[in-house]
Amino acid sequence: MGTATLPASNKSWVDKLPIISHLKMSSGLQRGMLISGLALTGLFLIAAIFAPLIAPFDFAQSGNANGDFPRQAAPGGDFIWGTTSGGYDVFSRTIFGAQTAIFVIIAAVVMSLFLGVLLGLVSGYLGGWFDRIAVMLSDAIYAFPSLLLAIVMSIVISQGQSKVFGGVMAAAISITVVFIPQYFRVVRAEVMRLKAEPFVESAQVIGASPWRVMFTHLLRNATRTLPLIFTLNATEALLTLAGLGFLGFGIEPTSASEWGYDLNRAMSDATSGIWWTGLFPGLAIVVTVLGMTLVGESMNDLNDPRLRRFSRKKAKRITEAGVGA
Repeated sequence: MGTATLPASNKSWVDKLPIISHLKMSSGLQRGMLISGLALTGLFLIAAIFAPLIAPFDFAQSGNANGDFPRQAAPGGDFIWGTTSGGYDVFSRTIFGAQTAIFVIIAAVVMSLFLGVLLGLVSGYLGGWFDRIAVMLSDAIYAFPSLLLAIVMSIVISQGQSKVFGGVMAAAISITVVFIPQYFRVVRAEVMRLKAEPFVESAQVIGASPWRVMFTHLLRNATRTLPLIFTLNATEALLTLAGLGFLGFGIEPTSASEWGYDLNRAMSDATSGIWWTGLFPGLAIVVTVLGMTLVGESMNDLNDPRLRRFSRKKAKRITEAGVGA
């Protein structure tokens, strides 16, 4: 009798990517949430990438060859979303605000991801005094409210305000300090669980160095949930950036457009019935955070078998396979 062979998987590497695999796995309401989140996040990315082409004016432009722009002009004409008290076009500043936000999100999450994963690997695998000190520092950082810690770090790094590059990096580093313990704890817990597995012990027996074990055998298996954390942290980074700008600890307004700062300047306008200067930057924050949150929560549900919902066709196929076995 011939031996039975398992069918080879037809999935390409593209199908295994986080977002693509979750999209194929989803159905019904979960798929609707994921697609809606991807659409809103896509609008945010398009606005950030093509801001110079979409915006009719520069974010700090308050006049042209015809003279100065009108101050607090209502939406209409050349200014589809009106102008601010400084004579800036609200639509242009809102579009360029997406560019500032994406720079800070990428810088903050990438830096915290790199440092948190590295510290988690070393701490979880080697243990000892380094692990005790790292855990103690992580707990100490968690004891502070994230926005308060970001404000303190922003003041230390750039005295609260800076030019565009310095301001972006100051905000990114401030947010990075808040996020490092999250990646550190997740990776450390996974490494401590995995280092007792047979494949790690086998590598140790054949003489693999600790660094080879960590970066060859443990890294790939300990970072499976990081795309989900990355998505959720992006929303928190955006809210922290807006909070810093609203409180006056962000980027200088003439160096870059930032939604939190624009909301702060619009507070006095709201009492005078001038609603457009604060409505559109606020909506930009809400829509972007909503899109990223829908993506993150959908990925979280689909990663958990208890929360995953199958379509009727998939459920029937699983039931038939179980009966056939």
